[in-house]
Amino acid sequence: MTPGMAKLREFAEYRRIADIDEIGRRYLAMNAFDGILTMIGVLMGSYVAGIRDPRVVFSTGLATCFAMGVSGFWGAYLTESAERKHEMQELEQAMLADMSHSKQARASRFAAVAVSIIDGLSPLVAGVLVLLPFILTGLFPDVMVSYALSLGAALVLLFGLGVFLARVANEQIIPAGIRMIVAGVVCVILSFFLAGGH
Repeated sequence: MTPGMAKLREFAEYRRIADIDEIGRRYLAMNAFDGILTMIGVLMGSYVAGIRDPRVVFSTGLATCFAMGVSGFWGAYLTESAERKHEMQELEQAMLADMSHSKQARASRFAAVAVSIIDGLSPLVAGVLVLLPFILTGLFPDVMVSYALSLGAALVLLFGLGVFLARVANEQIIPAGIRMIVAGVVCVILSFFLAGGH
């Protein structure tokens, strides 16, 4: 077995020990949702403010995406590290032994990093996907097309997120997707009026 394969097997075992899947899914869904709705707010604010330069919309959105990503990573790492250390301390007290070099401790440290990466990347990736029409703005004759396509992309991503959560919960996928789209539409309407649209 190559060192790379051995490391992957080790990480897979840490994933099982630390129960990363459930926590990771929760962070992924929650933060992707936040990223998409935040980008809807950026889009509507830019539209109402009369910004017609796609580079300005994209740079504003991208800066917001990175801020959410850094915030998500840092906040999740500090929170998860603290919680995992607390759990290890309780386990050490129960076992009356130092477990800082145990497999459980290594899995706990791995989980804090893995969950933080998921937490940081999910709003960043979701936000960039919403902004994609502004990256490809040279393909469209009018910036208004980019605005429309970005909002459409946001609603499609929200529907996909609803489908993902429905599969996790073994629920009907169409109603779950529609519920997510409704949240997006509400965000569009509120953002429009709060930004001073008429």
